[in-house]
Amino acid sequence: MPSPNMAALCARPLEFLLSEYSGDSVVMAAATAASRRLRDLLTRRLTSPTHLGLSLSLRPMGSSTQDEASRAVPSEAPEHSYESLRVTATQRHVLHVQLNRPEKRNAMNRAFWREMVDCFNKIAEDADCRAVVISGAGKLFTAGIDLMDLASDFFQPRGDDVARSSWHLRNLITGYQETFSVIEKCPKPVIAAIHGACIGGGVDLITACDIRYCAQDAFFQVKEVDIGLAADVGTLQRLPRIIGSQSLVNELAFTARKMMADEALSSGLVSRMFPDKETMLDSAFALAAEISSKSPLAVQGTKVNLLYSRDHSVADGLNYMTSWNMSMLQTEDIPKSVQAVMEKKDLDSVTFSKL
Repeated sequence: MPSPNMAALCARPLEFLLSEYSGDSVVMAAATAASRRLRDLLTRRLTSPTHLGLSLSLRPMGSSTQDEASRAVPSEAPEHSYESLRVTATQRHVLHVQLNRPEKRNAMNRAFWREMVDCFNKIAEDADCRAVVISGAGKLFTAGIDLMDLASDFFQPRGDDVARSSWHLRNLITGYQETFSVIEKCPKPVIAAIHGACIGGGVDLITACDIRYCAQDAFFQVKEVDIGLAADVGTLQRLPRIIGSQSLVNELAFTARKMMADEALSSGLVSRMFPDKETMLDSAFALAAEISSKSPLAVQGTKVNLLYSRDHSVADGLNYMTSWNMSMLQTEDIPKSVQAVMEKKDLDSVTFSKL
């Protein structure tokens, strides 16, 4: 028989936990549908012979342990070996991807455009990874495209047939677009941590990320018009949705002027600004650790639905969400998370299955 407090725990409906969302009919409907099954799951879990072992495994990690985890020495990710990138495991479930050509101001050479796709396709399939921080090695984030390395691809026509040359360029540009779209398609949340210059292709990159932090010395430039072309790998499509001011986007894209860190913060391009690179990275890793402590099904499902809703009507987004959660509400992660909340335990004390 369960102890009185366990019995009371099982009897309390899920709606109680969601009372602060009582005005949201969609949430309440889902809660009502799930509460009966949740009580059954919790009853079986709390009265099972393994409950004692579960309780012991759910002890909250002390703040000193969390600090030690955040200061852990990064280890190289063995499955990620690249010329232009460095990938390290900074802490449990978190990967750090660095643009790693500091001697070239992290300019995006031919290897970079290929390796980013390979890197994030692997991360998308990595069951241990739940969040990613991307930053630049050295004195700045990136100087943008490496024109010296890529000039032959774009500026030397192949043959005399304009149509065939155009077809080749179309395929080339589509491939380069995938370099940053792969970040958006990756279900793991990606946090961009920007210091110093973020120019041209750097803006394309960070607008494909989910969260953006910057240091006080950061600045941003949509630089393409200064070299005679329109930005073609994501900035013109994603930046208006991030900033929300078409006038400001037009100004930046038409003039290639610098947007300094304080303006980036006030406009919504970044959500937080820090005094220096080190403080920024510490905060980015702390955020990644917090995200990775939660159910990977919940977090990654949230990213998928946020992106879908961005590109569809509210009605279409709600319909997609209904279809999504009709299966995802049946996860074991819900009773695990609810139990931790009821017992006032941190979610980083809960063991969620790999995804």
